[in-house]
Amino acid sequence: MKVVSQEALNSLELNRYEAIIIASQHARRLNRERLDKLERLEEDPNIELDPRKITMVALKDLLDGRVKFTRSDSM
Repeated sequence: MKVVSQEALNSLELNRYEAIIIASQHARRLNRERLDKLERLEEDPNIELDPRKITMVALKDLLDGRVKFTRSDSM
């Protein structure tokens, strides 16, 4: 399994806790999409499922800038 470095997370201008929260929210969305595909798999056996781990996909998407987020300073 590939390890995500602290330097990579720092490039996002987020601390590691914020990055993990954002990535976990994205991972939940990806998991819901995967579960929807699994339900439709009986009807359409040609549906392709991504074999990668959802958490690593979510972190990679975050690092690649594919996850949109806004920072709230109201805390």
